[in-house]
Amino acid sequence: MLRKKIYLVRHGQTDFNLRGVVQGSGIDAPINEKGRAQAQAFFEAYQHVEFDQIYHTALIRTRQSIEKFIAKGTPTEALAELNEISWGEYEGTPMTPQENEYYKHMLHQWQMGNLDYAIAGGESPNQVAVRMRRGIEKILKGPGETVLVCMHGRAMRIFLSIIFKYDLRYMDQFEHSNLCLYLIEQVGDETFVLRKGNDRAHLKEL
Repeated sequence: MLRKKIYLVRHGQTDFNLRGVVQGSGIDAPINEKGRAQAQAFFEAYQHVEFDQIYHTALIRTRQSIEKFIAKGTPTEALAELNEISWGEYEGTPMTPQENEYYKHMLHQWQMGNLDYAIAGGESPNQVAVRMRRGIEKILKGPGETVLVCMHGRAMRIFLSIIFKYDLRYMDQFEHSNLCLYLIEQVGDETFVLRKGNDRAHLKEL
């Protein structure tokens, strides 16, 4: 198995991000004007990298964020296993003070180790981790050495926790922002090194 170098990015800004409205996997929102500018800035900074394979989720905002890399002809695959967590009834809800308290309560449950806790109609971290492991296995066993992966904030935290063998209770240590970069290098069969984390140097002009 080839050892991978994974360029992991979060999608660019959407209008839901801008308004502080929860998206999750149930809202397939496109990136907005700022998101397109972020995508362009990332492309300009990393277009020199020869990606062997590209992966994005089944949601349009991730594909749009790396569209210019795809247009170069690099083999590309959509992996629904990498989709954002489902926030259930919370999706499409503005972040009011009341909703923010509910959100903090949920995070506290997770941090206390109740990783089966889920918002009504949504997924728990443990449920997401099951499909995320399948997605990670496809990437690691897939073609090429240098890969680009575009996904979502909470899903990225779970992805990174699995890669680095961290307890999901501590996933919030992996901070993220729109079109940030995590650069991960595989140095052993199951060992990975973090080269860049939540890197936004390519966005400094925005």
